Amino acid sequence: MTTTTSPPPPARTTYGAVLGSPYVARLLGGTLIGRLPNGMAPVAIVLLVTTDGGTLALGGLLSALYGLMSALSQPVKGRLMDRHGQTRISGPAAVLNSAALLALPAIHSTGSATLSATVVILGGLSAPPLEAGLRALWPSVLPDPVRRHTALALDTGTQGLLYIAGPLLVAALTTAHNPALALVVTAALGLTGTALVLTAPPSRTWKPASRGQSTTSDRLFSTGLVLLFVALAGVGVAIGAMNVWSVAMAERHHTDPLAGLLPAAFSTGSFLGGLLYGQRTWPGTPTRQLLTGAGGFLLGWLPLLTLPGPHPATALIAVPGAFLTLIVARAFTTTDTLAPPARTTEAYAWLLLSIGVGQAAGAALAGRLADHPHTLAALPAAGATLALTALLLAHPGHVRAHCGRHQRQDAAAGTAR
Repeated sequence: MTTTTSPPPPARTTYGAVLGSPYVARLLGGTLIGRLPNGMAPVAIVLLVTTDGGTLALGGLLSALYGLMSALSQPVKGRLMDRHGQTRISGPAAVLNSAALLALPAIHSTGSATLSATVVILGGLSAPPLEAGLRALWPSVLPDPVRRHTALALDTGTQGLLYIAGPLLVAALTTAHNPALALVVTAALGLTGTALVLTAPPSRTWKPASRGQSTTSDRLFSTGLVLLFVALAGVGVAIGAMNVWSVAMAERHHTDPLAGLLPAAFSTGSFLGGLLYGQRTWPGTPTRQLLTGAGGFLLGWLPLLTLPGPHPATALIAVPGAFLTLIVARAFTTTDTLAPPARTTEAYAWLLLSIGVGQAAGAALAGRLADHPHTLAALPAAGATLALTALLLAHPGHVRAHCGRHQRQDAAAGTAR
């Protein structure tokens, strides 16, 4: 008689154990504080312009410039970090970014839109690449793959909170005082968070893998990685379109709070999904989990095609949000597998840029379709369809070809890279 043994249950850990690991809470908290300007500065810039009598068009343009320059410069800063370390890149970047935000009220008061745009561009270009840097630190800070999985899920799931807390803090400071103070607080938070990260020993001693030590090609853009970035651009399209759809919903139902409530519900779903995902190591390969997440993300958008009312829409929008953390977390681990060891931070930066470009494209396209409710409601699902299609086209062989390097990294984790 033959007996069969059931597979071992998925490994588990607790958030307390992860946050209690050396430097984890400091690095995660510092990165979140240092990245608050990403959610605060664009709103503060608009309020600075409009409060001073400027047009909403100018405020929106300056705000968009800040976000666009920050996104486009990420790969360059990531590559520099891979070559020169985190302290020598993120430190000066944070100082320049804060200086630009502090100078903007005085520059804007001169009435020169060109000078204001120049300062905003400088601020965006110098936004420190804290998110990509944190992802590069996790293998050395958390050698245990189970704890690293939980930390990455927690890290990814909390990102949406930045875009809830940041605008709310700016609104409160502007209402109580003025937008200039909001920019001062934004600059101070950016410096404080960056300092917390860069003065931690894992960041100060971090070094990327030497090009000479790599046994694989240093070519970054393999077919698998390109398709992954295309998929994440599709995710960004869905998110960008959702933001515009939320404004259209608020106008259609004459309920102004919906414009903020719907994105907040989406981010809340992402946060709760991240907490659930990070509690255990789920069965299936990373590729299978990525496809599952993309499939759930697509299905979550389909109810919007029925043009639900405000209350159902608020509940439904949390569903695709719940799958977002799974997609992004597994996208980072897949990027780590596919990218050459000497260019991991740069690869992470390209991943973030892909999402940002997709968001901008989704928002722009949704703006053109705002007068067509059914088409606008279908746009997030179209972005999710692009994401799933790109992942299905990515041959699993692209991942397997690099698994040897990834496994060696896990075995060697615990030493400074």
